[in-house]
Formats: sequence, C-alpha cells, structure tokens
Amino acid sequence: MGGKRKAGPNHTAVRTALWRALHLEIDAPPHVLEDTVGLQLAAPDEGWRKRPDMHARGTAQVRATMVARARFIEELIVEQAAQGVTQYVLLGAGLDSFAQRRPEIASHLRIFEIDQPGPQAWKEKRLAELGFGVPEWLHLVPVDFEAGASWWDALKAAGFDPGKPAVFASTGVSMYLTHEANMATLKQLTGLAPGSTVAMTFMLPLDAIDAEERPNRQNTERFARMAGTPFLSFYLPGQMLALAREAGFREVSHISSGDMAELYFTSRSDGLRPSSAEELVVAKT
Repeated sequence: MGGKRKAGPNHTAVRTALWRALHLEIDAPPHVLEDTVGLQLAAPDEGWRKRPDMHARGTAQVRATMVARARFIEELIVEQAAQGVTQYVLLGAGLDSFAQRRPEIASHLRIFEIDQPGPQAWKEKRLAELGFGVPEWLHLVPVDFEAGASWWDALKAAGFDPGKPAVFASTGVSMYLTHEANMATLKQLTGLAPGSTVAMTFMLPLDAIDAEERPNRQNTERFARMAGTPFLSFYLPGQMLALAREAGFREVSHISSGDMAELYFTSRSDGLRPSSAEELVVAKT
C-alpha cells in the first residue's frame, strides 16, 4: 500500500501479476494457480518476459510463493464460503483476479478490494475494457492511505457489514508498514464479527531465510527503496504470532514456507519450491 501516488497500478502489483502469468508459461504442470487475467489487466510491453525481474531461474522461488499464497487464500475463501461466510475483503488488492477467474464462488460473496485511488480507478477502467466490468457484488474501495484516510471507514461506507463474518486477506503488505501500523491493523481486525478469518503474509528477517536466497532478497530490498516503497517490517514466526495474540485474536496459526511446499509442490519433478522469505499468519476472531 505504500508508495508514491500514481494513476496506474503499483509496480509490485504488476510484478505479482506477471510472475503468476510466468508460472503458467514456463513452469511444468501441475500448475499451482492458473491466472491469465492478471496479465490481461497489466497489459505489459511486449518484451516483459525479458525484464531482469522476470528471469526464469532467478525468480523461480518468488514466483512459486506468489502462486502458493494465492492458492492458499482462495482455498480458505472456498472453505469459509461453504460454512456460510459471505464477505471477502482484500487489503492492498492490486491486480488480484479472483473475482474474474472464480465467478462461480465470487458471485455468491460480497467482495471488497481496498487500494489507493489511482490504481483503483485504473483497474476499474481495465476491467471495463476487457469486458469484465464491475458486477454489483464486487466493490472497489479507494482509500488514500497517504492522506491518512481510514480504510475501515471506507470499507463500511462501501457496504461492508461489520456484524457479519468475513475473510480478510492482506498479502504483500505488512513489510511496507511500520510495526505500529501493522499492530494497529491487527487490532482493527479483531473488531471483525466472530467467525471471521484473517490471513496476512509477513517477511522474515534476512538472517532467518535460506542463505542461497539472501542475495536475491537484498536486491529486492534495494529495488524497493529505489521505487520509494522500502521494506520497513520483518518478523520471525513467533513474533508475528505473538503480535496477533496481543492484538486480541482468539486463535492464531502459522503457515510456513515448508507447509506451502508440502501443500502444493510435493508432486513436482522440477524442484520448484516457494521462497523461505515470506510466510503467513492465519488468525480467527
């Protein structure tokens, strides 16, 4: 959610969409996630596959992480929808394409995508151009974080019902926020109705990830600083679990990169595995 105000999508949102597209193009089946919509939304220049940050081998683990976390959250949504949950909120939605790819599930939910006003207006225009449009059950919620606007107030104004359970997802956001902002977000989310589930990714400190991944991670941090979106917060799993418990969640659990590998990559012959740098906390109210 951090970064300079702009009319188009955030550069990290574009990279995520392109990595997901690259997974389909260059990784062998079975594919963890099949997402062609993100690439259509991003509409990159013809030479996007030759970009340094799209290097087939060099980005294999981060590519695997992007598709694994999306798959995990989509399975969580399907599971919770089957239990009667009818609201799904994405904080820092970017070029997420669940609503377009899975209408058989999405159309039975009320989906709220929260992001900066510029990227939201751009995405709405792209959805119209591609023929998807914005159906009545999909709400694009613009929030000017840089001006200190409250995403919670904007969410309620868009029709979100705090009295009903929801699935709330925040992926690729926590590292751009200060520790205080992450704690404030978690505390706000404990106000969700009982029976709600929160899934949030977090970035591990450099010395806690596999040694062979550290040079790529240092490069990623350098590019993020250059883009005006520096990484600010890192957590060990125990620290993130403690943070969620301190915020007031009833139940918290940790989904490690090893858990992701076991869930989605055990049958692969190409050795593709998710990065050790990012993991998930799942919390319930």
